[in-house]
This record gives sequence, C-alpha cells and structure tokens, in this order.
Amino acid sequence: MQLEEYFDFLAPDDIRIKGHRIGIESVLYEYIFREQPPEAIVRRFPSLSLEQIYATILYYFRNREKVEAYMTGWLEYGRRAREEQKRNPPPVVERLRALKAEREKATVAEV
Repeated sequence: MQLEEYFDFLAPDDIRIKGHRIGIESVLYEYIFREQPPEAIVRRFPSLSLEQIYATILYYFRNREKVEAYMTGWLEYGRRAREEQKRNPPPVVERLRALKAEREKATVAEV
C-alpha cells in the first residue's frame, strides 16, 4: 500500500484519514505540539489503528514543509474562529454569561 492511500485528500486544507472524519491535523497536533507517542494517540482516537497513526506521522516526515504549512493554516483558522466567537458569541453563550453574572450577584448579596 502506498502511503497516500491511507488518506482522503478532500481539499488542499482538508486531508482526512481514509474511512474516518478525523483529519491529519488532529493526530499531528497530538504528536507535534503535545509530544504524545503514537500509542497515546491511538488511545485518544480509538477508531484509528496504530498503523494509521504511524502512517500519518510518516506522511508528516516525508512531506514536512507542505504539512507544516497545512498545520499553520489550521492553527490560524482556529485562532481566527475563536476571536470571532469572542466578538460575536452565540445567543446561548450570552445567556449563560448573564445567568452566571446573576448568580454571582446573588452570592455577593448573601455575604
């Protein structure tokens, strides 16, 4: 089996592990940034096999420049999404914040 056969290349910024909705970024984040060994990663993603984890890591090493750019884009997308959510939180988040503030006021008034 060729290494690329382990993956579904859906778009330049969307590479999934074949047969799963899990993107290579999820496995590689655990490996690169959280410094998790493959055996720990497979426990984190039990639907993946250890072979698929190793194939993802090998793909990273064989295509390091391309995958690092992929990961940088993924991390940047996440950062921008979190900033946007802070600026424009969903109504449910605003309601939960209001309930929390009311509860804190009530606690302070009791003391």
